Amino acid sequence: MFRIDKHPIFGGNTKKKKISFTFDKKSLEGYEGEPIAAALKAAGVMVHRYTKKRHEPRGIFCAIGRCTDCVMIVNGKPNVRTCITPLVEGMVVQTQYGVETEKSSFEE
Repeated sequence: MFRIDKHPIFGGNTKKKKISFTFDKKSLEGYEGEPIAAALKAAGVMVHRYTKKRHEPRGIFCAIGRCTDCVMIVNGKPNVRTCITPLVEGMVVQTQYGVETEKSSFEE
């Protein structure tokens, strides 16, 4: 879906190691080093966070780290831009609700 297997300039995609991570307590798989957002999109996850005021869903928008639509809680740290953060084995990724702070993410 979001992965490019063959590119006219960059060539073929060398196979990367398949790894597991969790998203909202569900076990998912992705490729080591790919953006978290790419692994989520490949798994069918479109919503990364909800806005504070109107609780509207947000997901990938710019995909280059300039906006905040794809921010999520990653390994307990809020506001991580998942479109530019590489996926690592065992990561814990959570949907973010509103504006999070370091303190509030650990109070769950």
